[in-house]
Amino acid sequence: MSETTHDGGIAVSPRPSPDAGLTAAQLAAKYGLTVSGARPGLAEYVRQLWGRRHFVLAFSQAKLTAQYSQAKLGQLWQVATPLLNAGVYFFIFGVILKASRGMSRDVYIPFLVTGVFVFTFTQSSVMAGVRAISGNLGLVRALHFPRASLPISFALQQLQQLLFSMIVLFVIVIGFGSYPSLSWLLILPVLLLQFLFNTGLALIVARMGAKTPDLAQLMPFILRTWMYTSGVMFSISGILAGRSEVFIRVLQVNPAAIYMDLMRFALIDGYGSSNLPPHVWAIAVFWAVVLFAGGFVYFWQAEERYGRG
Repeated sequence: MSETTHDGGIAVSPRPSPDAGLTAAQLAAKYGLTVSGARPGLAEYVRQLWGRRHFVLAFSQAKLTAQYSQAKLGQLWQVATPLLNAGVYFFIFGVILKASRGMSRDVYIPFLVTGVFVFTFTQSSVMAGVRAISGNLGLVRALHFPRASLPISFALQQLQQLLFSMIVLFVIVIGFGSYPSLSWLLILPVLLLQFLFNTGLALIVARMGAKTPDLAQLMPFILRTWMYTSGVMFSISGILAGRSEVFIRVLQVNPAAIYMDLMRFALIDGYGSSNLPPHVWAIAVFWAVVLFAGGFVYFWQAEERYGRG
């Protein structure tokens, strides 16, 4: 376009921009721009997470090494802590309260130690998960990576710690007369299912803890209540004999009790299938799949909000 000026010259007016009138969203779509830190699709998120698998493993190993780096006994505390807890529980529940009803000492002590080790795996995964985002804000804000890497790393760290502690558990079980047999092969699927369950739970509390950091202060009380209702120190069916069958079954299908009892069944000769609820393997798979899948999706839905505000 042009027009004549007062001195007879011709002035050329600028052409209108082809982007004139477009909204910010339309401009972004036109030029392929996306929101920084926007949540990717679920399939893409899984792909990105798989691409960071080496980081997840290395981060979990570094955390495990640093956990007791300031203590003189170092990594021995990985075993000493649950053993000391088991000793305290044995004195209180085994000696004073006689919670070993129906079980000989050769069965009750491995029963108790197995319960403490296995429940500690879940307990530690939850406590680490609830601080996974809120306790690593510097890393979350400085680098771009799938945030699910953090709670998964912490759950993997606790699995590695349990595997280290299992050596001592094997010694105790053998020392009380339960020798390795084919049933010990069940340890692997039990650990896998519990790891999936713990990871899902860690993802759930990680999102909750990112929004409400005070949840980390409340969680020990919740976990302690869960421990006392899960049969760590006593057999649920034995201690509640004569109570409502429905009430007993509800406590037995609690996931913490399921994984503890399966591990006891695998390791201890005197702990037979009569101590397990019906369809125990189906229940174990159900808890693992539902919590892992549900926890992963629940965490992913808030991906773009972690570390902001």
